[in-house]
Amino acid sequence: MKKHVFSRADRPLSFRVSDYDIPQGSEEEWRFTPVERISDFFADSACGKAPAVQVRGDAVYERASRTDPRLGKIIGPEDRTGALAWESFTEAHVITVPKNAHPEKEIMVGVRGEGESAVAGMHILIAAEEFSEATVIINHEGSARLTEGIEILAEEGSHLTVVTVQDWDDSAAHMLSNRIRVGRNASFRHIVVTLGGNTVRVTTSVDFADSGADVNLLGAYFVDAGQHLEHRLFVDHSIAKCRSNVTYKGALQGQDAHSVWVGDVLIGAKAEGSSSYELNRNLVLTPGARADSVPNLEIKTGEIEGAGHASATGRFDDEQLFYLKSRGIPEREAKRLVVRGFFAELISQIGVPSVQQHLMQAIEEELQRTMEGENA
Repeated sequence: MKKHVFSRADRPLSFRVSDYDIPQGSEEEWRFTPVERISDFFADSACGKAPAVQVRGDAVYERASRTDPRLGKIIGPEDRTGALAWESFTEAHVITVPKNAHPEKEIMVGVRGEGESAVAGMHILIAAEEFSEATVIINHEGSARLTEGIEILAEEGSHLTVVTVQDWDDSAAHMLSNRIRVGRNASFRHIVVTLGGNTVRVTTSVDFADSGADVNLLGAYFVDAGQHLEHRLFVDHSIAKCRSNVTYKGALQGQDAHSVWVGDVLIGAKAEGSSSYELNRNLVLTPGARADSVPNLEIKTGEIEGAGHASATGRFDDEQLFYLKSRGIPEREAKRLVVRGFFAELISQIGVPSVQQHLMQAIEEELQRTMEGENA
C-alpha cells in the first residue's frame, strides 16, 4: 500500500495484511520504532496461542465468532500489525454494558501471557449501550508476543471509562490497536498505563459519531533501560460541537530507555464549535534515556471554541532537588517527591482508585531500582 499521506486523516485503513507493505523503519509511522525487534509481527499470519482471558464483573461477556456482525464496524486498522491482529484471532471477546446499566464495580479483564514465543492475535470489543455507565479495566501480564485489536463503542448518552494496563514481563512484545467511536452526548475516558514489556506500541484512534461527545485521553508510562514504549494517538473531529483532551506523561531511566509519543488531532471543515487540547510531558531521570514527542494539530475551520497542544522533555531538576535537600529532606525522599509531583496531576484525573494505587506503587518500585543502582 504505497501512498504519500499529507494528513493523518488520509492514512490508509484496511483489515487485510496484504494491503500494507512490510515496514522498513524509514516510513513516517515507523521511524521511531525498532522494527528489527518486531520483524515477526510483519508476517502474513500469526500462529501463536493467544493469552488466556478472564472477565469478572457485572456485564454481558461472550466469545464471538469472527463472523459476528458486531465486529469490525468502528474504524479499520491503520498499520500492518493492526491488520494482522484482525486476521489472526479465532474468536473475539465481547463485553457489553446493557442500556441504562450502571455497574457499581469495575469490570475486570485479565490478559495473561504464558511465554508463547510465536506471535498471537487477539480481539476485544467493548460496547456501552445507550445511557449506561461503567469502567472496564484490561490488565496485561506475563509474557507474550501479542498483536491485539480493541474496538470500543460508547453509544448515545453513555459514560464509559476504559483502562488498559501494560504490565508485561521484560521479555514481552505487544502491538495494541485501540479503535474508538463515541456517540451523541456520550462521555468517554481512555486511560493507558504502560510499565512493562521489551517493546510496546499502542495506537489509539478516536472517531466521533455525533455531536456533544466528550473525550478525555490520559496516559502514563515509566520506561526502564532497554525498553521501547511507544504511544500514537489520532483524534478525528469530523463532527460539530465535540470536545477532546489528551494528557500523557512519562518518566525514563537507564541506558537506551526510549519513549515515543505522537499525538495527532484533526479538526475538520464541518467540526464547528469543537474544542481540543493535547499535552505530553517527559521526565528523563538518568543519562542514556531518550524521549521523542511529536504533537500535531490540523484545523480546517475557523469556527472553533479552542485548540492547542504542548510538549516538553526535561531532565531531572537538580535545582529543585537542591532546594528540597536544603530544607532537610534526604536526597532519596527528595527524588521521590519530585517524581510524585510530576505525575500527581495526571494520577488525580484517572479517577479509578485501584489504577491510581497500582501506578503509584509501580513508580515507587522504579525509583527504588534507580536508587539501588546509584548505590551499587
